[in-house]
Amino acid sequence: MRNDLTVKDLTLIGLLTALVTVATMIIQIPISAGYGYIHMGDSMIFLTAILFGRRKAAFAGGIGSAIADLLSGYGQYAIPTLIIKGFMGYIVGTIADQESQGLFAFRNLLALAVGIVIMAGGYLITNTLMYGEFMAALVGGFPSDLLQGFGGAALFMPIGLALKKTIILKGIQNH
Repeated sequence: MRNDLTVKDLTLIGLLTALVTVATMIIQIPISAGYGYIHMGDSMIFLTAILFGRRKAAFAGGIGSAIADLLSGYGQYAIPTLIIKGFMGYIVGTIADQESQGLFAFRNLLALAVGIVIMAGGYLITNTLMYGEFMAALVGGFPSDLLQGFGGAALFMPIGLALKKTIILKGIQNH
């Protein structure tokens, strides 16, 4: 059985990718020592993963975040970000319960926690390789990445709850 993307799917993926890019770029709080910045983009990746599934989240999260890195002057992070955020979106979407009416379902909360660990761990590895020092990456970037992830999860909740109640959302979700 083929699982072809429709024009509706491609349009939605494009919009979600743009949403991730803009949310990542609109408010950026730089982290000292060149370890990137804290932003709202993760909340949109979580939103995409939990409401629209893993494939859309992998693409929107990876491409949207990588574009934001390129446009924000963090080009050195674009390829790692593509991989890390794409994988994060895919795994969160895989674990999440898209059928549940409640965003606070156990699987959704578990998915958020796993996504945060994937993101922070991915950047810990990236920063260790880029800067050549594990402890510097652990102390300099890891806590900020965890803060960014938990902040994204917290911000996702009210946005997701509001969208979950809309009739418009029901018309564009696959399930």
